[in-house]
Amino acid sequence: MPIMSRELARDMEARIDALSRQVEDLIGLCERLRTENESLRHQQETLSGERARLIEKNEQARARVEAMISRLKAMENS
Repeated sequence: MPIMSRELARDMEARIDALSRQVEDLIGLCERLRTENESLRHQQETLSGERARLIEKNEQARARVEAMISRLKAMENS
């Protein structure tokens, strides 16, 4: 094999190795992002449910306060 061909082969092999490492790094990054995304979606689901429960509790508390105010006004007018 001529010297130029050996150098070319080594250069190509080095480039292929570098690309292979980059692909492996990207695969690892994709896996980490997929895991993080799944975790964030679950967290969002949990927080959305909690928010809905808190909104409902707030509405119930507001209704009770409004009812108390109405009763107090009625007692005041009696």
